[in-house]
Amino acid sequence: MARGIKDRVAIVGMGCSRFGERWNDDAETLMVEAFDECIADAGIDVSRIDAAWLGVGFEAQNIGPSGIPLATALRLPDIGVTKVENYCATGTDSFRGAVYAVASGAADIALAMGVEKLKDTGYGGLPARSRGLNFDMYGVTGSAPGNFAQIAAPYRAKHGVSRDDLKRAMAHVSVKSHANGAKNPKAHLRKAIDIETVLNAPMIAEPLGLFDCCGVSDGAACAIVTTPEIARELGRADPVLVKSIQLVTSNGWELQHGGGWDGTYFHTTRKAAARAYAEAGVTDPREEIDLLEVHDCFSITELVTMEDLFISKEGQAWKDILDGFYDADGHTPCQIDGGLKCFGHPIGASGLRMIYENYLQLQGRAGERQRADGPKLALSHNLGGAPIQNVSAITIVGLEGA
Repeated sequence: MARGIKDRVAIVGMGCSRFGERWNDDAETLMVEAFDECIADAGIDVSRIDAAWLGVGFEAQNIGPSGIPLATALRLPDIGVTKVENYCATGTDSFRGAVYAVASGAADIALAMGVEKLKDTGYGGLPARSRGLNFDMYGVTGSAPGNFAQIAAPYRAKHGVSRDDLKRAMAHVSVKSHANGAKNPKAHLRKAIDIETVLNAPMIAEPLGLFDCCGVSDGAACAIVTTPEIARELGRADPVLVKSIQLVTSNGWELQHGGGWDGTYFHTTRKAAARAYAEAGVTDPREEIDLLEVHDCFSITELVTMEDLFISKEGQAWKDILDGFYDADGHTPCQIDGGLKCFGHPIGASGLRMIYENYLQLQGRAGERQRADGPKLALSHNLGGAPIQNVSAITIVGLEGA
């Protein structure tokens, strides 16, 4: 494996807008909202930023096909801005670009921004056109809930899980996230729910009910990264360090007849997780990872991802979930900020929003949501596309020595 980037880059500032139905705000306003918090957190002047990356999923309805809107909105100092789009991994890929620039020595200080005015697109999880020729050939016959719901039946059959047990575990995922989101002033949905409400909700795509699906929101999040040496010069005695970033893209294997994929897991996530742990030096993720932020577009996605990240054993995630292993007060909290379930999923922003929560938690700055036992190592995960063809991205951040 390549030498990797463990501990070669530090996060010195992060910011996150309020997520929700921001009808009266444009993408530039959301970027400024996130950046104002981020630059104040970093304690630097904007003139020190050497390069920037901008992640947006739906360019035509948001900001167009270049990085100019970011440079203009923030009055960046005549630097290069690279625009990134990589399905739901867009925000993480923006962060990856900034991190790699610092790790390589191409920049001393770099900015990563992710933003999406998803409400303005009219996109709500149903088939949509104008997303490229490839998508128009195969994507218009499916929907996001329909695609991801299809994981449930083969998972049940393979692991001998009853529909009621799986449905109750999925419901616990949503109840847990809503309880966490109720404590987060930046979340879109801030109301706790009970398990019966989830179980009795209208069906969207069997077995996914209404509360098994994340919402549609607008939002922005950003990060400023630099070298550990510069971070300490800026007064960060114990900076949050990047331990690993890994991204894996489907190559068609899942679609191949007789290829071996049985539809019960996300192949790219397993590959990305194994590489991320190797880069970060993690040998026992169930015990070493203190916090998880994963791509809970649907409750079944979060459940299966717990196994793909090698936290739960294969076929056992539903039991861990029901046992409270991933609750805010459990062994390894998952979505302690409310997750996509309560923030919604503005595509370009979600990856950075996840890193933002882990960054706050590692510094003991998460307020009412703060994990009391002092987390040292945290993981975030994005999954873009559909189970049969997707992009997975994993970022591990932590304190020195973790």
